[in-house]
Formats: sequence, C-alpha cells, structure tokens
Amino acid sequence: MIDLAFWIQAMIGIPLLGFLISLLVPERKEGLLSKVAFYTAGLNLIVIMIYLVFWAIQGFKAINLEEFVIYRNDNFEFLVDFFFDRVGAVYVTVGGLLTFLITFYSRYYLHREPGYKRFFNTILFFYLGYNVTVLAGNFETLFVGWEVLGLSSFLLVAFYRSHLLPTRNAIKVFSIYRIGDVGIILAMWASHHLWHENVTFLKLMNSDLVHEHLVGHSGVGIFISLMILLAAAAKSAQFPFSSWLPRAMEGPTPSSAIFYGSLSVHLGVFLLMRTFPFWENQVLVRVVIGLVGFTTAILSTLIARVQTSVKTQIGYASLTQIGIMFIELAAGLEMLALIHFSGNAFLRTYQLLVSPSVVSYLIREQFYGFAPSAAKKNEGALNRIKISMYLWSLKEWNLDLLINRLVFNPFKKLGHKLDFLSYRSVLYYFLPAYLIGMGLLIADYKVPEQVRIYLPTVFALLALLMVLKAFSERHSARLSWVMLIMNHCWMVLAIAENELFAWEQVMIYLSGVFVFGLSGLLLITWLKRKTGQHGLTDYQGYVKKYPVIAFLFLLSALGLMGFPLSPTFIGEDLLFSHIHPDQFLLAAFAALAFVMEGIVCVRIFARLFLGSEIKLELKK
Repeated sequence: MIDLAFWIQAMIGIPLLGFLISLLVPERKEGLLSKVAFYTAGLNLIVIMIYLVFWAIQGFKAINLEEFVIYRNDNFEFLVDFFFDRVGAVYVTVGGLLTFLITFYSRYYLHREPGYKRFFNTILFFYLGYNVTVLAGNFETLFVGWEVLGLSSFLLVAFYRSHLLPTRNAIKVFSIYRIGDVGIILAMWASHHLWHENVTFLKLMNSDLVHEHLVGHSGVGIFISLMILLAAAAKSAQFPFSSWLPRAMEGPTPSSAIFYGSLSVHLGVFLLMRTFPFWENQVLVRVVIGLVGFTTAILSTLIARVQTSVKTQIGYASLTQIGIMFIELAAGLEMLALIHFSGNAFLRTYQLLVSPSVVSYLIREQFYGFAPSAAKKNEGALNRIKISMYLWSLKEWNLDLLINRLVFNPFKKLGHKLDFLSYRSVLYYFLPAYLIGMGLLIADYKVPEQVRIYLPTVFALLALLMVLKAFSERHSARLSWVMLIMNHCWMVLAIAENELFAWEQVMIYLSGVFVFGLSGLLLITWLKRKTGQHGLTDYQGYVKKYPVIAFLFLLSALGLMGFPLSPTFIGEDLLFSHIHPDQFLLAAFAALAFVMEGIVCVRIFARLFLGSEIKLELKK
C-alpha cells in the first residue's frame, strides 16, 4: 500500500524549502534565484502528478491526514490537519501548473528589474500559502494559509514600493482581505461551540452528522454559513468588495496573472466548495450566495466594457465568471463550478500574460487605421438609460466609496473622537485601571454578578477603541503602536473576566505581543532618532535607506497582529474558545479588534518604509 501521507506532506514541504532557500540567495544572482523558483514549482508539480496516479489507483477516496497537535488542553485543541479530495485535487493541480508557468515566464520578464529577488521570494511564499489553504483539513489550518496569502498579496501589489499609488492600493487590498478575516474568525468561533471540537472538513462531508448538529441550532448554522460567505466574497472580490481588484493590478503582470486572474481570486469559490456540505441544505444561504454572484456578474460585465486598462478589463471579466461560479454553487452544481474554475484560471492567466503584446498591437492599429464613427443623436429614454449605465460603470458603481462610507470612514470618525487619548492619558488613567483590574483578578476578588456580566464586553469595547485610536492616529507612530499593545492587554482582561483563562494560556497569548510589541517600539524609536520623523501623515519611504530595519519592523508588525509566526496566533484561537456561544457582541468586538489591528500594523509599516523617500537632514 502506497503511503499517500508522504506525498501530501511533500506538497507543503517543497514550497517551504524552496522559499527558505530563496531567502538565502543573494540579490545579484538572478539566474540562481529564478532556478530555485522554477525547480521548486517543477518538482512540486511532478509530486502532484505522481500522487494523482497513486490516488486514482486507490479509488479517488477522500483522505484526511492529522499531522500534529500544536497545543491541547481539556477544552481546546489546535490541530494541523490536511485533507485531499476532488476539490483539493483540481485546485492543487491547477495551482501547480500555473505557478510553474509563471516562474518560467517571470525569469525573463523581470530580468534586471529592481526587486527581482523580492518577487521570487514572494511568489514562493504565496505558493506555500496556497497549498496550505487548498490542502487544509480544518478551519485552523486553512486560516494559516489564508493569512499567508493576504500578506503575499500585499507585498506583490506594493512591489513598486517607491511609488505612492501601488503602496496605497496594497493597503486597500490588504484591508479588504482583513474584512474577510472577520468572517473566518467568527465562523471558527461559532463552529467550535456547535461541534464542541475543531471540526475537520472530512466530518462536514457526513450529511447525517451535519444534520444532527444543526437540528435545534439552525440559527447558528446560518450565522456560520453567512460568515463563510463574507470571507469568500471579500477574497474573490464579489459584491460589494469588487473595487479592490483593479487596485491590485498595480503589481507586475506575472503577479497579476497568478493572483488576480487565476489562483488567489478563486479561493473564495474554493471556501464555498470546501464547506458546501454544511450549507447545501440551508435555502436562505443558497439564495444569498446566488444573489451575491448574480449582482457581481451583472456589475462586473458592465464595468469591464468601459475600462481603458486591459488588465482591469480582464480582472472584471474574471469577476463576472466567478460570480457565475457562485450562482452554480448556489444551484448545487459543484462539479460544474469546479470545471468552470479550471477553464477561467487558465484563460485569464493567458490573457494577462499576453496583454502587453496585445496593447502594443492595438495602439499601432488605432494609429494607422483610425476612422471616426458617424455622429449619432442622443435621443430617447432607452438611450438616456444607456448613457446613465455607461457613466455609472465608469465610476465602477461607486463600490469603493460604498465600502469607505460603510466600513472605514465610521471607524476613522470614531477614532478621531478619541484624540484625547495620549501618552499622558494612557499613563494616568488606562494603565492604572488595567493594573487594578489585573490585580483584582489575580487576587480572585469576587465582583458582584450584576456587574461582572457586563465587564467582558466593556473591556473588549475598550480594546477595540484602542485599535480605532491607533487607526486614526497620524501624529505619532509610537502612540499608535502603544495603543495596539494596550488592545491585547485589555482583550486578555476581558476574556479572563468572562471565563477561567489559565495563566498558561495568557502567557501563550501575551508572549508574542510583548516580544514583537517591544521590538517594534524600539525600532520606531531608533528610526525617530535617526530621521527626526515619527508621524504617519506621509509615506516616508525609508526602506531604501534602512532595508534591514524595514524587514525587522515588518516581522514585528506581523507578530503583533497575530500572524502565524507568533504564539499570539494560537492565543487568539484560545481566547475565542472562552467566549460563550450567546456572547455575539463580545465575539464581534474581539474579531473587529484583531482584524483592525492587522490593518493598522500594515499601515504603520507602509507609511514609515514605503512610498517616496523624504529627504531630510539627518540628525547629528
């Protein structure tokens, strides 16, 4: 009997090894860098093909591979789990083929391009996250890959990091991704309480088991499904999140092809396919998924027809097809959606890769063969409707404005109302209040029950307000960073007041916060001494002058926000396991605080180190 577990492990291990090797290759050795990426993708593709043969011999059976438990206690288990079925087979095969083609294409396309090493580092990092996502066997493992994809997307959109527009658009894309993370986090939280365990996707395929758990808990089931839809819609740029896709085209053409034409943009469809057995019998959810896809398909078709950029046209055309995939899944046509994904991924990759040549040809054709069209009278109601649709489509139906007004602007306005928060107010009021709260908790002081039931929500709200203050802060990077650290501290107090939160678990959570929080604070202080700058009003572009400091600060930002290189990542999951199933407001505050913290961390990094460099006299 062939051990299929080894081959699944190899699909994760080879991209990881290739990524680590690429980090060690010097920038000047372009040939070696491209070979590492090319042979990594090629070797992994060979492994996939061999595995598919063995899998076919064994009858295409779904395989669940429990790797190892990272952390376990009496009520919680963080299990790394991998799963392979026909959905995973299609996605991992398409991903392997397209990554192999992109690495081959890019070795010539990006020749002598500044950032050649960064590009291949990020592509291999993306490929690692992609394989972890499509081979994940539970939500926790999937979320690891999901976060890696979000970070690699930010880095590739901001590839031309000395320019303002790519930097701003990278933050926009990452911010929308983080909105989707709210859905994943809340879906994991609710599913923990529904299943009383970290449920695997293999168990979700058992219709009788799913039905048994949803009987009497239909409201929870609908909530989980809608949160999954939120994550899928944000990742696949479906309505109302479609506006981020053209902004993501600021990166190099190969990254646009692999991210926003073929692989990354289809992962929302993958998430719906992976959880299809859970929501297939929920009629309301299927209707909502179908409406989201239908609305996206209509609007994207109209927008694509009036775009002047070929990459944007292709991006919106791809969104139209993904919207149709949402409709197909809502109709229960899972296999059709899977075939549709494969065809659309290859087509959009091809179109994006040849788009520079097509544009060059069309420019020559228009120059030599231009013929003005005959003037037409704009009369009649039908023609006025046509003109109105044209103008709305030119404005992309104001979807960008809609997201800003509904999501980000309210957070900014609320953050600006907290401008009274300063170092002094934190030192004189919030820090003593926090220390008193922790002291009473350690002393096991019994707070009256009528007060205690409200304390967790109040403390979580305080934590969220700290993040919103950091989100709106523009005068001091250090103050913004301190507010992010305080957010974690107040969140621990909120959960500790809510339910017994063992000190071992507290230390797992706060260890990453203190290590990465302190390192980030020291780096901001060092940068202020060297440059005299500490505000966040401009993009200061210090990455060119201080590349090592920029890299270290990026690691600090990722660690503080709970990226899967910090114990805080596991601590966040631990923390949510202590939020009761009826405490939706507390869970919402906690999820928003974590998600907004990630946005703030990346924005601080971008404003300090990306964009055009500000030439200032160095302090002597």
